[in-house]
Amino acid sequence: MIKFKSLNRNEDFIKILKKKRINTKYFTIYFCKNSIVSNKYLNVSFVTKKKIGNAVTRNRIRRKLKSAIQKSLDKKGLINLNYTYIIFGKNNVYKDKFNLILNEVSKTFKKIKQMDSCT
Repeated sequence: MIKFKSLNRNEDFIKILKKKRINTKYFTIYFCKNSIVSNKYLNVSFVTKKKIGNAVTRNRIRRKLKSAIQKSLDKKGLINLNYTYIIFGKNNVYKDKFNLILNEVSKTFKKIKQMDSCT
């Protein structure tokens, strides 16, 4: 099982937020290629704004997104471990079913993979 490794330093967040992004109904994902290759960890951070709701709502959004990413990791080659991701959750994640979120995550990571092959 691949573990999640979160970003800790503010400079790392700022650097990645200046890179490419994809907006969806459920989340906005920023991504950047890593300089160091690691097969044990996926560099991903989950963020929710305080405007979305109380702590229970925000934590549930993060938990749903983490679970969707973990299930997508089971599909070989869908998520590239050589990237760092920042995922901003939106309020629609709280309201909608998990299967819809999982499909959106899969579509988004396929787009990222296509963007990587074009570059």
